[in-house]
Parts: sequence; structure tokens; C-alpha cells
Amino acid sequence: MIKYIEETTEYLQEKGFDNPEIGIILGTGLGQLLNEIEIIKEVSYNHIPNFPTATVEFHKGKLIYGSLEGKKVIVMQGRFHVYEGYSLQDVTYPVRIMEKLGIKTLLVSNASGAINTNFKKGELMLIDDHINLQGSSPLAFKGVEKLGERFVDMSAPYNPQINEAFKKIAQANNITLHEGVYASVVGPQLETRAEYRMLKTIGADAVGMSTVPEVIVANHLKLKVAAVSVLTDECDPDNLKPVNIAEIIEMATKAEPNMITLFKEIIKNL
Repeated sequence: MIKYIEETTEYLQEKGFDNPEIGIILGTGLGQLLNEIEIIKEVSYNHIPNFPTATVEFHKGKLIYGSLEGKKVIVMQGRFHVYEGYSLQDVTYPVRIMEKLGIKTLLVSNASGAINTNFKKGELMLIDDHINLQGSSPLAFKGVEKLGERFVDMSAPYNPQINEAFKKIAQANNITLHEGVYASVVGPQLETRAEYRMLKTIGADAVGMSTVPEVIVANHLKLKVAAVSVLTDECDPDNLKPVNIAEIIEMATKAEPNMITLFKEIIKNL
């Protein structure tokens, strides 16, 4: 993997990806942040050596380098998921590349289902902690210790200072920003009523199919990490309705202006 990382990094450096400070992973329906970025370079994933390729139709597949609020950023427009058939090492490979290119902070967004019945669809949740239900770890491979410490401390995987700053920004801009625990499952099927009850019992406030692998690797690389979920549906097992993917994307789009405000302001303050 070290050889692959070096090849990919060299390719992107030659393309002009020069010392980004902040990495951003854009989740479902959150592409409008790109309109705020002064784009310097962009490369399709399928042109980048050793890079996976996005297969979900509403996930674009580009790595974008540019300037936002005076900071150099590198943006993943479209992420990878275990449910697409990728390994956890594939899913997290771009985080290793962004770190190698120079980022010190990783900001992540995703769409998730609200398990906490006090949370409503269209609102946002700041991830304070997570539960990994993806069945493995992106660090569970031979030679991982050559890339960072094998036994990574996860007592505070989400940076407390950045989270505090997010809460202040939300308050100042009248944005509803819940705080809670995100459970990451494999998918792609959505949960049964019994599964939602289990998730609630074990302490999850929201559930999704991403983010946790990337956050684990970011901690492995000693990056500062923060993540915000758009709550796109309400997962009350006693009143469960069939899920409409078009409605999920519509909810993500509705919440997007608030997400953009949070991300722009946090980047300004980093």
C-alpha cells in the first residue's frame, strides 16, 4: 500500500494539488459547497492511479483542489462505501492520500436516518461519537503499523475544539444542530424495525452507511476530525414508513444551505 500511496500522491502533486490544509468529504446531496470554492484543479477518480471509482449514481467521482475562505482545501465529490463491494482499505484510501498531500484537518458530511425521535428530518446532527457496525476495521491488515500506530486511541475520535466551534456557529446562525452518536452499518438495504430498536437500545441517535471508516483512518493518521450528518428520514420503528430515496436526496438538498454555512464558517475559523 505504501507504494500505491506514493504513486497516487506524486500524480496529484504533478497535477498541482499543492499543500492543502483541509480535506472535505461531501455526502449525499451536498455537492453545492463546490459553488463556494475557487477551484484550481479537479481530477476524475478514474484518472487517478490506484484510486477506487464511485459507483453510486448520485455520488459524483472527482477530487477537487481549490481555495475556500482563504484556505487551501481538497474535496472528495463522492465517496466510497463497503456496500459497493469495496474493502475498508479502498474506502479509506483517499483519506491516506489527502493526509500525504498535506491536510491536517478532515471535515466529513453524510446523510443519515434519525433514530432519536427528538430529531426531525431536514435537521443536522454533529457527530460526537460513533458505533462501528461494519463488521471490521480499516486498520485490520498486515503492515498497518508502517502507516501509523496499530492500536489507535478512540476516546475522542471527533475533535472537541472543532465541535465546540461548530455549535457556536450554529447558534450564531440560528441553525438547529443536534449532537449525538452515529452508528455505521454496511447497507445498502435500510434497517428493519427490529434493527432500529436495537440501534436505539445501544445508544445510536442516527444511522448511516459511511463516515466511520474514514474517521478511524483519520485518527490513525493523527488528523483533526469533525463530521456533520444531514438527517434525511425519521426511523421510528413504531411508525415506520417505506423509504423513498428521492425524498432522502430532497431532504439533503433542503438542509444544504445550513451545512454550507457551517462548513464555510468553520474553515474560516480553523
